[in-house]
Amino acid sequence: MPKLANMTVVEALDAGEEPRVVWNVLCDQMEVPDSKRWGRDHNAPPMPAV
Repeated sequence: MPKLANMTVVEALDAGEEPRVVWNVLCDQMEVPDSKRWGRDHNAPPMPAV
């Protein structure tokens, strides 16, 4: 995935990338709307500080 330096999801997680960042990149690539990313009864966890 280009937004993850062309790493796969597994490679990005193994490299220490925050899971919520990987999830958001994956959802962006799959064009999943924000309202559907975390389930209808769940709010998105906060993004890590940069």
